[in-house]
Amino acid sequence: MRAYSTVIFAVAILAAGPALAQSMGKDMKGMGMKAPAAKFGKGMGVITAIDTRTARLTIKHGPIPAVGWPAMTMAFKADPPTLLKGLKVGQKIGFDVKVQGTAAEVTAVRPQ
Repeated sequence: MRAYSTVIFAVAILAAGPALAQSMGKDMKGMGMKAPAAKFGKGMGVITAIDTRTARLTIKHGPIPAVGWPAMTMAFKADPPTLLKGLKVGQKIGFDVKVQGTAAEVTAVRPQ
């Protein structure tokens, strides 16, 4: 009998799941939760990898105080992807970055 009750409960939860999730989504919209504001900064660094297939540029860069970053090496999405044209691994660059939440994009590149 207990196993039967558990199955009935599980079926009821599965059936109610989509409606419950939908109603929760509606309630969350009114809570004032927004995506974090974008931050913009300028950096200097050296290109360590270029992936034209995924439009990603890996840069070993110095600190970027405007976005609160220390020096590090990281991959950025190139927006637009045409920024990658003519760039080479080992090249020194200046670049503009846009950071929103955990997403980071290079929006301009200036060979040095």
